[in-house]
Amino acid sequence: MNATLRILGQRLLQALPVIVLASFIVFGLMELVPGDIAVTLAGENATQEHIAALRQLYRLDDPFLLRYGLWLWHALHGDLGRSLISQEDVLNAVTRTFPKTLLIATGALLLAVLIGTPMGIVAAVRRGGWVDTVVTTIASIGVALPGFWLGMILVSVFALSLHWFPATGAVPLTDNVGAALWHAAMPAIALAATSVAEISRQLRGALVEVLSSQFVRTLHAKGLSPTAIIWRHGLRNVAVTLLTLTGLLFSRLLGATVVMEAVFAIPGLGSLIVVSTINKDFPVIQGVVLVLVMVVIVTNLVVDLLCTAVDPRVGRA
Repeated sequence: MNATLRILGQRLLQALPVIVLASFIVFGLMELVPGDIAVTLAGENATQEHIAALRQLYRLDDPFLLRYGLWLWHALHGDLGRSLISQEDVLNAVTRTFPKTLLIATGALLLAVLIGTPMGIVAAVRRGGWVDTVVTTIASIGVALPGFWLGMILVSVFALSLHWFPATGAVPLTDNVGAALWHAAMPAIALAATSVAEISRQLRGALVEVLSSQFVRTLHAKGLSPTAIIWRHGLRNVAVTLLTLTGLLFSRLLGATVVMEAVFAIPGLGSLIVVSTINKDFPVIQGVVLVLVMVVIVTNLVVDLLCTAVDPRVGRA
């Protein structure tokens, strides 16, 4: 318990400078985007007076550090500003779109773990055999397979030809759980392909190393069954590796949903940030990135706590 609380405190302290640095970088990068946002908002035929009024309204002439400090202060109080284009509250826009993205990323991660873990275990146990060769080949193909291409193939076959799944769109979980999962199935499958390959390869490598160790040979000599050795000792020793990889994959999947949402025309967080980037809607971009940074930090924190619970040596380290 003490180790868990210590890790929680350390990670929270480490998270504060990460959040500030990430927000500063994003806010600063927006300054480097070519063009004048006031001119974009005013339109092509706007007068100089109108442009000047917009610059004053959004405080675009204020010093950079002053504008960043004000934005960060409001963000810490839950105010991420308003969209320059639609005037929608940024926090409302995030809460409206993020559940769709989260559902796809979580579904892809669950599929990756449920499929990749057995593949890695079988390949490690049957290493050097034809099963190992098949799993390794499938994993290599999965790593090289472009997710957007697989998504388009799934749409063409299972949506347009067989009509088993909807081709585009999304349904909120709060409206209809079954329909929401049905719409998210194909994007999650397409997104999970690479993650399945990575989990199976990493787990196979870690498990082969454990099963080849001296203490496992001792367990065999004592007459312990191979099944017991794998489940009680092998998987327990690679659990930290699997948990760490799962956390990294989840953060990566959140970013990869941008492409998948474009393929399946899903109005999620990825689509929101793409449209906002095209329209130079800086408050939305900054708010979305800040939320994603928070999600990654929370994910890493949860993974650290789970690793400590599985292997107390992590906490002592």
